[in-house]
Amino acid sequence: MSHVIVTDPPRADLVDVDTLAELGVATVHEAMGRVGLGGPELRPSQQGARIAGTAVTVLSWPGDNLMIHAAIEQCRPGDMLVVTTTSDSTDGMFGELFATALQRRGVRGVVTTSGIRDLAELRAMNFPAWSAAVHSQGTVKASAGSVNVPVTLGRVVVRPGDVIVADDDGVLCVPRSEVSTAIAASKARLHKEEAAREAFRKGELGLDRYGLRPVLADLGVEYVAAETYYGG
Repeated sequence: MSHVIVTDPPRADLVDVDTLAELGVATVHEAMGRVGLGGPELRPSQQGARIAGTAVTVLSWPGDNLMIHAAIEQCRPGDMLVVTTTSDSTDGMFGELFATALQRRGVRGVVTTSGIRDLAELRAMNFPAWSAAVHSQGTVKASAGSVNVPVTLGRVVVRPGDVIVADDDGVLCVPRSEVSTAIAASKARLHKEEAAREAFRKGELGLDRYGLRPVLADLGVEYVAAETYYGG
């Protein structure tokens, strides 16, 4: 089956999805062992959005948004649409009309390795989007693709039902099978960071808190007075 629309894939629990949204991309990424990022080219069209949703994936031909129309039917409240293409494309495959249809179905946002357009309208309707490009170039509806199959964001494989976390720092995929582990590790990291934050407020240096002075010494880094270094 080269072109399929997979219906009703299992999804992560929305309570866990909402927890990951609150934790944020950077914290969850670090807690997971620095894996899962979609790549720095996926940038937000707005500021301040911090969301997460269960992935409905789309694999399209470049410059063709037919399969986005097909994917909308498969979307449920709490989902996040993830649109990729079979080869590089910056065409504006997603805009305000798609967002209107998705909002009606309770979809939380879109992530695409291609382009988006209608930014003013997307911001006005508070529909978050992350994309590799902003481009007014239009598209056609002529080529078959697939919905709810594994796709890639950068080097990360996204499967339908995985959790997509997205905010100002980028886009992260948490595999559905690893959600509970990611939440526990992220909460532990937040606790550790809060302790460090309080220590820094009191004047402690990271060099001392993290035991980095011996690291500098082992690497051969020396402290030299400016008068000595610059020769008086």
